[in-house]
Amino acid sequence: MSVRLDPDNHVWMTAPATRKVLDALTAKGGEVRFVGGVVRNTLAGAGVTDIDLATPLTPDVVIALLEAAGLKAVPTGIEHGTVTAIADSKPFEITTLRRDVSTDGRRAVVSFTGDWREDASRRDFTMNALYASPEGEVFDYFGGIQDLEAGRVRFVGDAASRIAEDYLRILRLFRFHAWYGRGEIDEAALVAAVAGKGGLKTLSGERVQKEMLKLLAAADPIPVLRSMRENGLLREIFPAAIELGRADLKRLGNLVPLTADPILRLTALVLLFSKDAVREAAHMWRLSNNDRDRMLALTGNYAMPESENAAKRQIYEKGAGLYRDQLLLTRAAIPHAVGNWQSFYDLSARWNVPRFPLDGGDVMALGIAQGPRIGELLSAVEHWWIENDFRGTREELLARLKVQASA
Repeated sequence: MSVRLDPDNHVWMTAPATRKVLDALTAKGGEVRFVGGVVRNTLAGAGVTDIDLATPLTPDVVIALLEAAGLKAVPTGIEHGTVTAIADSKPFEITTLRRDVSTDGRRAVVSFTGDWREDASRRDFTMNALYASPEGEVFDYFGGIQDLEAGRVRFVGDAASRIAEDYLRILRLFRFHAWYGRGEIDEAALVAAVAGKGGLKTLSGERVQKEMLKLLAAADPIPVLRSMRENGLLREIFPAAIELGRADLKRLGNLVPLTADPILRLTALVLLFSKDAVREAAHMWRLSNNDRDRMLALTGNYAMPESENAAKRQIYEKGAGLYRDQLLLTRAAIPHAVGNWQSFYDLSARWNVPRFPLDGGDVMALGIAQGPRIGELLSAVEHWWIENDFRGTREELLARLKVQASA
């Protein structure tokens, strides 16, 4: 039975930007189809973000047609046949149908083809080897629709061969199962992934990071992470100093219902390991400096605030973002320490953090010369102000400053 997507029910198919790209590529009789995630997600009833296209047209022809239509064409992966079209500020990745000439587990040398099935045969999973015409006809060469409906992430063709072409597909197997799978991981896929796990060491940190952060953002990544740990895969992508166990997965499991933030979820996994181990993990995965520093600030032990005043002190001193992160992780690490957890969390949104009304100029106005004493006096008055629940007018604080200065 043929499957169709109704363009009238899917705005992305008929949006002005989409139509501009399609019209440009078909202006001289060329063929183009939507491919991969956009088709898969639409059939699964999931959200659509990126729109990828496939065509038998070679990259030079694609660029010429786009430019003739007044669209910007960026050769983002020209050696693999990929050109990015920009229409109404939106990117569309267009790739020429291709076949693999050679692979080494990390990258492929390709040649172009006009055969849609041959292009589909080099893709990783059956649910990603789906195409749809601009009119909505779906082309499924390897049972991808049936696998998608069954929640089965299955490799196109021989699983071991697909993995040997690119070891990143091991991580993609677990990531896609976390997002689209149901029940146990496909047995043939899992066996091939375990057999090829040594190849993960050859991958760049950036590629590992991209897949793992997407995996961690799934609704519930715990089952696949448990499988990865039990089958020795996590130790291939984490430093030796980070040997994730049941307690670490349990802590992440406690956090999962609270937030889908992948960096915070990663922190929950490595929370109780040393800062040096966390630094090494951040380096291995090539995390940004901001993400690394965020994780380091959260690594260690801390407790739930004992009172609203204590919570305000933490918000004032740490900032609302770090305060909320620490609350979420404390809740995950010590689930029985619920107390007023939710009210403490909500406080960071409803409380307007006050600004300390004094500065160094106020101290110097009392005749105090430049030097460390200025900071000491300000800190003493600020500490009193914080301990008194941030109460006190500027005049009252100035009076207290004078007392401190004369002491």
